[in-house]
Amino acid sequence: MNGKRILLVIGGGIAAYKASELIRLIRKAGGDVTCVLTEGGAQFVTPMTLAALSEAQVYTSLWDLKNETEMGHIQLSREADLIVICPATADLIAKMAAGIADDLATTMLLATDTQVMAVPAMNVRMWEHEATKRNVAQIRKNGVVVLNPDEGAMACGEYGEGRLPEPDAVFAEIEDRLSSAAPKRSQSLAGKRIVITAGPTHEPIDPVRYIANRSSGRQGYAIAGALARLGADVELISGPVSLETPRGVKRIDVETALEMEAAVNRTLPADVAILVAAVADWRAEASPRKIKKGETGGPPELNLTENPDILAGLATHDQRPALLIGFAAETDKVVGHAKAKLDRKGCDWIVANDVSGDVMGGTENSIHLITANGVESWEQMPKREVARRLAERIVDAIV
Repeated sequence: MNGKRILLVIGGGIAAYKASELIRLIRKAGGDVTCVLTEGGAQFVTPMTLAALSEAQVYTSLWDLKNETEMGHIQLSREADLIVICPATADLIAKMAAGIADDLATTMLLATDTQVMAVPAMNVRMWEHEATKRNVAQIRKNGVVVLNPDEGAMACGEYGEGRLPEPDAVFAEIEDRLSSAAPKRSQSLAGKRIVITAGPTHEPIDPVRYIANRSSGRQGYAIAGALARLGADVELISGPVSLETPRGVKRIDVETALEMEAAVNRTLPADVAILVAAVADWRAEASPRKIKKGETGGPPELNLTENPDILAGLATHDQRPALLIGFAAETDKVVGHAKAKLDRKGCDWIVANDVSGDVMGGTENSIHLITANGVESWEQMPKREVARRLAERIVDAIV
């Protein structure tokens, strides 16, 4: 992102507050941000906040005499490497589709020849309305990249599609859009095959219950995306999660540890394997029907069988990847347990993290990279930044 210029248009919706975090991520990565704040957006976030975070002037009006005597809306629209509309409201999308230019943001968008990316956020009924669908299809036809909104609870109390994606996910898309301008970086892992596991496994007890670990899959998915952006051929073997597949990644969905092991073996040979998934250590002898409460006269007995150790199995496989990386989620003695795991499993690196807090469901991580050369401790950072750093280390190791 060094030296890249992002023009950020902030629409009028409650999700506008997330623009502040997006600015922080872009700035931290070395990019420059200029904000255009719509009248509606200013009801949710102030120009002062945006100016402080972006360290740049915030533009709010088409009728600023000084700026417009210099044709500011034309200059703004063409100086950026990428224009991002976040949040893109139903109103903004409708105006873009119709070619309306009645304020600074819409006039600038009509005057630009720069790539535009819209990040929609609105009520689920608005997103599903035929008019919005028609407008989204039109601006996509016009060349605008439109992200799909997330599904979830909304500020209005309803649930469904329409939530703004989290800032780290939007930032990932921004990097994807800009990577074509940096072909050397984006191709540093070209020709390398990498397999990654992510998420939990679900081991059925009966048709409605299962044994599982607490894993959102976010870290594994972030790593897959980071490596794909560097040109790698990435196969992501995923347990049950509700995440979008990273751009350029081939995804294989599995449920149980046995299915995950089989899928990993089918992907071989590979140059690198990164086993991030929180695989259940045990599986039960599953009942073909629901176990009814009380029918056994107490808690049902579960006959448990140990699941395969996928990491250790890869370490001794006749098609062992050149670089084999495991993850260790620990609640105490994090580095000590990780070192022991490195020796016991026979892998090359262990990425250890303390999961005694809300890490497995959260957006940040603090990890220790354990290798034969010692221990590197990284400060707490977004999981996407962990992924980027790990991808860079992988490049250094195998290229």
